[in-house]
Amino acid sequence: MQKFCKCPDGGTDLGRPDRIRKFAPKGFGYSRRKMSDRFQELVEVERMAAQLRARKPGSIRLKVDVLDEIACGSSRFPIYAFELGSPDPEAPVLAFFGGVHGLERIGSQVVISYLGNVIERVDWDESLHWLLERVRLLVLPIVNPGGMHLHRRSNPRGVDLMRNAPVDSLESTWLLGGQRITRHLPWYRGEQDQLERESEALCKWVEARSFESRFALWIDVHSGFGRVDRFWFPYAKSRDPFPRLPEVMALKRLLDRAYPHHVYRLEPQALNYVTHGDLWDYLFDRQRELKGESGGLMLPFTLEMGSWAWVRKNPWQLFSFAGPFNPIKPHRQRRVLRRHLILMDFLLRAAASHERWLPSSEGIERSELEREARGLWYPGIRV
Repeated sequence: MQKFCKCPDGGTDLGRPDRIRKFAPKGFGYSRRKMSDRFQELVEVERMAAQLRARKPGSIRLKVDVLDEIACGSSRFPIYAFELGSPDPEAPVLAFFGGVHGLERIGSQVVISYLGNVIERVDWDESLHWLLERVRLLVLPIVNPGGMHLHRRSNPRGVDLMRNAPVDSLESTWLLGGQRITRHLPWYRGEQDQLERESEALCKWVEARSFESRFALWIDVHSGFGRVDRFWFPYAKSRDPFPRLPEVMALKRLLDRAYPHHVYRLEPQALNYVTHGDLWDYLFDRQRELKGESGGLMLPFTLEMGSWAWVRKNPWQLFSFAGPFNPIKPHRQRRVLRRHLILMDFLLRAAASHERWLPSSEGIERSELEREARGLWYPGIRV
């Protein structure tokens, strides 16, 4: 059986690569052939990066950065970040993130699929040009490349990046919400007040590229929970109402009216479980602390794809290490890669036109949206 590389913390991956490949589709995802240092998602990201770097300068700004390189044994994996569109620091921002958890490869694949769609349309789509002249599109497709290479949720040091931020919850779900008992159990938070290199790279990039913006949507793509696709908003640390409820409800109304047959359940993450160390809780609070109420509006969301539905349709994939988190059947994988393009394009247009649908800072409309949101998501909490 093929061995995984040794990790810097001295551990090894416990997965079964032979069994993973047995149930894996060709193309994106796990290869049936011998795995190399450059897994398929990273190969595709590097191809896109080379494609953008080779382009002649045009009317749309296209930029590729390597935020850091993550060591895993003798290998090093870059964290690529893409920036397309308006250079104005106050321009509205739409940001997509994938691969925070290395096992959830489909999250990276969905983000890469959308990035590829945008890159291919830049040459001919006038409506896309109009949008990118007004919006800055940020894409970080593989936040945790070392974990993805090792086929594990955590990074190579055994830390769950989505439990790693310096945010402590008084209501955290035991163990699942994050623990510092040992890195050999899931959901390990890492050392106190110490961001992992992947987390630090993400946070610094988000702060530099979007904290000056007047409006930003941050979308983190995950899988592994539930039978339906959820669109979660903060907080993860608390069941208390989110401070930006009127804006979230306004976006929900917009989505419901534009696509009345959409498949997403928009709700607070804390309705399902509460965690320590959520990166988006940390960044949302940090932006408000630095900029105050007069700063721009930041709305973080998590697209949590309902992977239990994939398992229900194909129970055999429970016997693969990646099966509970990814659509293993090739036709189902292709369907998932198509499924979310409409939502992502909708969010780009919503960011560009945010002034036309956001509620004013005061007034009857804002009060109505707040009351509707509390009735829907927080019925037991009085104003």
